[in-house]
Amino acid sequence: MTESPRIDAILARLERLRADDAPTHGGRVLSYVYDPGLAELDELARRAAAAVQSLNGLDPTTFPSVARMEQRLIDFAAGLVHGDRLPSGERAVGLVTSGGTESCLLAVKSARDRWRAARAATSDAATGNPVVVAPVTAHAAFHKAAAYFDVELDLVPVDGHGAVDPQEVIGRLSERTALVVLSAPNYPFAGLDPVATVAPVAAARGVAVHVDACIGGWVLPFWESGADAVAPWDFRVAGVTSLSMDAHKYGYAPKGASVLLFANRDAKRAAGFATTAWPGYPVVNPTMLGSRSATSLAAAWAVVEYLGTEGFAELAARTRDATRRLRDRIDGIGGLEVVGDPTGPLLAVRADPAGPEPDRVDPHLWADRVREHGFVLQPQPGLRQTGGPELGHTTHLTVTPVTHGVVDELCAALGAAADAVRGTPPIDLSELPTAIPALGEPGRLGSDAAQEILVSLGLGGGEGAAALPEQLAPVMALLDVIPGDRAESLLSELLARLNEAGTGAD
Repeated sequence: MTESPRIDAILARLERLRADDAPTHGGRVLSYVYDPGLAELDELARRAAAAVQSLNGLDPTTFPSVARMEQRLIDFAAGLVHGDRLPSGERAVGLVTSGGTESCLLAVKSARDRWRAARAATSDAATGNPVVVAPVTAHAAFHKAAAYFDVELDLVPVDGHGAVDPQEVIGRLSERTALVVLSAPNYPFAGLDPVATVAPVAAARGVAVHVDACIGGWVLPFWESGADAVAPWDFRVAGVTSLSMDAHKYGYAPKGASVLLFANRDAKRAAGFATTAWPGYPVVNPTMLGSRSATSLAAAWAVVEYLGTEGFAELAARTRDATRRLRDRIDGIGGLEVVGDPTGPLLAVRADPAGPEPDRVDPHLWADRVREHGFVLQPQPGLRQTGGPELGHTTHLTVTPVTHGVVDELCAALGAAADAVRGTPPIDLSELPTAIPALGEPGRLGSDAAQEILVSLGLGGGEGAAALPEQLAPVMALLDVIPGDRAESLLSELLARLNEAGTGAD
């Protein structure tokens, strides 16, 4: 690129705009980013993306390189999850999407359309909308899919350790069930859902099963080592009909690239959209997008070509070692405990319910104090389940290969932060809805009403802007005491105001 003072000034301004961003490299942020710790991989991905910047994935007949890169990425991903040798003798087919949310949406759309078609063909007497059965711990993308595609989401409660009973899932199956969703692992607690038990039963009843391995699909195939045994969760299990796995997570590609695999070609076709009912070019969209950038695809393809199976295995080994060391450290911190039996490189941490109350460590206060040591953990609010125990609030850690290089410093920070807040009770905002009655009322809020409440909480800045809190524990405590639709309105307003309040000047 030809350098010029104007170009330099624009890029310098971009650097200033990014001044407050959390660091995406170096292992300081234990959520959202997946750093392999390989500088050359970042450079390769950048150059691969630049090489296809002008392509449009809308039409692979015009840009056949798009289809060729997709085929390679899909084939490699299928090989990781035994999609290259299905029980039927066929090979899994797939799509490259913009991320896990799109992959999950398309899995639901495919199952819904096939459910409808099957009942139309047989004149089935079943009435009502199709149903998706999933544990409470299934990703929020399935809530979005239910809202977008007019299906019902039947959530199965989990126990106090975040595990779902397979018989509870099986017991929810009916003639209206279009899809069962299971996770490998789930995000909140890293529990591996009972795929091997549920999928064959669902298949016998003609119900599709989607395995959401968006976070585990690229790392669990390499996770077993020594005492670490991972129960079957992929296409080895009869009855698994689709599986999602994000290349921009433990595939180490830039955002956003995900692979959605199907055991059946017709199921893949049902995920897409096509029409000739307008006077323009024929529209055939295998995914939700029309025009699609090829940059993330090319970057993901290049990463796969560079790492290969051996490279992914080596990175998984580093991640596994760092995860074990963090687990051991947290197990040694009085007042905290890891939730359940996590599978893979995720940990959820809560106050130890069995310990004396004065010795307990509130996970949200702990996370805020860890941030003062230079590490960002992810607080998760509690949940009052229907038909199951209340799930207390936790703090989430996503471990990546680069964590291995800072694990000693991180372990020290976890211990020091716990010592600093041990015995401090959780923030109690139960009286806040009395002080601000609108907080305790049910129903959605309009923009102005939501902003008025945000201002009263100190989260509304001048001229309608939003003000991001320095500590998240008070925000999490607020979510525990107000109705869900009120919380959703306030959070939506807070984020919406971030790009509405001014000119974006630096």
